[in-house]
Amino acid sequence: MKYYTYDTSTLISRKLSDFPGNFLFSSVVLFELTASAGDEKRRKLYEQLARDYGQDNSLIVPNEEDWLMASKVLFWLDQERRRKGRGLAPRLKPGASQRMAMDALLAASAKRWEVTVITENWDDFKAIQRYCKVKLVKANDFFGKG
Repeated sequence: MKYYTYDTSTLISRKLSDFPGNFLFSSVVLFELTASAGDEKRRKLYEQLARDYGQDNSLIVPNEEDWLMASKVLFWLDQERRRKGRGLAPRLKPGASQRMAMDALLAASAKRWEVTVITENWDDFKAIQRYCKVKLVKANDFFGKG
């Protein structure tokens, strides 16, 4: 059976609440959702999801190898930007490096679990995929455009 996980942008843009049986939740995504929760009720909901998915082994939690892979991906992407900028890395938008770090960690852990990432954030994940061969699907292709 194929397994899937959604990145944070997919969950936010589609306001998903029903997850298929072959869905695994990423602790990276739960981290991002919890950190940006608008109120206590929402934060507690994310905490409960973490407990529920953790109890039945359907919570993807990065291990030490995932952290190492994510850091290498970020290094290689930075080197690529420097090459393109002839030695100078172009400035990133505020928050971009943090978002990319979380995406790289999600990709590395999803790859280890052999899970396909469903994403709205296609360009960033495709850049990561050059160095971490995670399986990706565009959210519009997965859910349909309508």
